[in-house]
Amino acid sequence: MTPHIAADDHHTATHRESRRKSRRRLRRRMRPDRPMPPRLAAVAALTATLALGTAATALGQPTARPGTASTTTDDPAPAVGPLGGSATRAWAAPTLPAPSGPHRVGTTSLHLVDRSRHDPWVPNQPYRELMVSIRYPARDTGGHPAAPLMLPGEAAAYDQQNNLSGVPQGKVDWAAIRTHARQDAPIDRRGGRLPVVLYSPGAGDPRTLGSSLVDDLASRGYAVVTIDHTHEGPGVEFPGGRVERSLMLDEYQRADQEHRVPDLLRKITAVRVADTRFVLDELDRLAAGHNPDADHQQLPPGLRGALDTGRTAMFGQSAGGFTAAHTMHDDPRIKAAANMDGVMGYTQDDGDPSNPSAVGIDGLDRPLLLMGMEGDDHRTVASWDATWRHSSGWHRDLSFVGAKHASFTDTEALLPQLAERLDLPSQTVARNIGTIAPDRAIAAEGVYLTAFFDRWLLGRETPLLDGPAPQWPEVRHIP
Repeated sequence: MTPHIAADDHHTATHRESRRKSRRRLRRRMRPDRPMPPRLAAVAALTATLALGTAATALGQPTARPGTASTTTDDPAPAVGPLGGSATRAWAAPTLPAPSGPHRVGTTSLHLVDRSRHDPWVPNQPYRELMVSIRYPARDTGGHPAAPLMLPGEAAAYDQQNNLSGVPQGKVDWAAIRTHARQDAPIDRRGGRLPVVLYSPGAGDPRTLGSSLVDDLASRGYAVVTIDHTHEGPGVEFPGGRVERSLMLDEYQRADQEHRVPDLLRKITAVRVADTRFVLDELDRLAAGHNPDADHQQLPPGLRGALDTGRTAMFGQSAGGFTAAHTMHDDPRIKAAANMDGVMGYTQDDGDPSNPSAVGIDGLDRPLLLMGMEGDDHRTVASWDATWRHSSGWHRDLSFVGAKHASFTDTEALLPQLAERLDLPSQTVARNIGTIAPDRAIAAEGVYLTAFFDRWLLGRETPLLDGPAPQWPEVRHIP
């Protein structure tokens, strides 16, 4: 199937195609891959035209406080149809895998405002504002609705501009997909204060696109804090339904014309690291019993004082993985970092050692876990090699056989279901998430991340990180 394009004039269609190609080039530079395709092709279909996107808000549905569901029941998501028109047949919203840990999961969102700096992408705005979510083990989830994967405004932005190749725009109601986290459920503190793990998404992705792994860690006793980097992701929805859209296309076009793309990549990374360090400051306030929410929204029962920020680690996918490593380089509060398939330099080619980052130049003195799609490891990715050679801290490199770049996001679980509902060819699935079995990929990623954080935050030793495991043949240790 191909995206439906309204009968606009030729000029409008040409303009849309030009913007689509620019987004492809931007994504290529922000998540470089091997010659051409997985990630380059992965931008095509749903990054397209602004005129095609529709959202629940545009359809007159109510909005909710960011991070909350608009429904008040615990029932699964209802049957939904394509956006922007009536469905020819009803289809159920795709589902995410259930968390594997012993705890139920709660979530809440925080609106954070940093008044110590201007917004780096909007210079006339004298503050920087972020939306973050906190997933945590919940004591009781009864009466608390399941949180949506995306709020309506975020879903509309993601539908217009994302990294999926071959999935038609306007056919997926992303806001109808539910996570396994329950909104504002009381926190379970029976095990003491909670170790903290931060999550940063890939370039152009919302913070919620790692919900499967995030919820799994929360079900195992972690407080997991996910960060949206405002004006970089497709859309960030703030209280009241205001959506701040991405400005990266225009930023890239200027940088490309002026031959300073590496400088733009440096700025993007610096902004992400500054965002993360500000979030760390606000989490320290929360751990001390304060409410850091800029609107003074009521927090879930038990959340104040529940975090043990002395035990904090970080992970992320793509640019988020680089953000995790760079934040650990710059800030001693990060005790360990996991990078899922993220290049750690300011280059347009994985194999190009030019324009290295401080992470590659200095290395890291604390634990680093590299998790790559098949073919991405420290022997093939120049920035990983530099980091590997210069790091004095513990480090491991894992390659996931048959995986693609998006295998480390919720796309791994959702795309096969969408392909069935939308009659997409198997090649579309393989092009985006490879040939690794989705259930095995998601389970393996969760097991290895848990083992890593358990070892370095909780002191729980496991042989899983020390060599090949016969129960996980999909995961190769790269010496």
